Amino acid sequence: MDSLLIGRFQPFHKGHLQLIQGVCAEYGEVIIGMGSSQYGNTLENPFTSDERKLMIEESLEKIGVKNYRVVLIPDIHNYPKWVDHVVSIISDFDVVLSNNSLTKRLFSKKGYAVKETPLYDRDKYSGKEIRRRIINDEPWVDLVPEPVYNIIKNIGGVDRLKNLSKK
Repeated sequence: MDSLLIGRFQPFHKGHLQLIQGVCAEYGEVIIGMGSSQYGNTLENPFTSDERKLMIEESLEKIGVKNYRVVLIPDIHNYPKWVDHVVSIISDFDVVLSNNSLTKRLFSKKGYAVKETPLYDRDKYSGKEIRRRIINDEPWVDLVPEPVYNIIKNIGGVDRLKNLSKK
């Protein structure tokens, strides 16, 4: 049985890593649908799809997870057509894994099986919280896998976020 897990991963953090590690042990293949894939270099979506994909791949490679693939899902800003849009890009999954109420409702209405996933220390492991901490020079490095920290450092991600927050 294959699963679809959708997220923005802005940035990919240890909560995502724990979730995907567990899901990969349970399902044949985990399709990681990267939402908002066309966005980058904005305060809400500071990292590009290529950067996010690299964060995911290097983090999962480091822990030996192999039964996944990353698929880019651009936003269409049209909820009634969104599930059909996703299915036009990715159609080979048996279950959608999500805690997002809108995602659950939209896929359920179209007849897809939807399962909630565990949340791992959601107050800390949140892209929004990590971005806030980066901008405010608060500790954040321990919230992301080492490969993610290295990527953010190498692309000038801290300066990018700080500059975006001043606009």
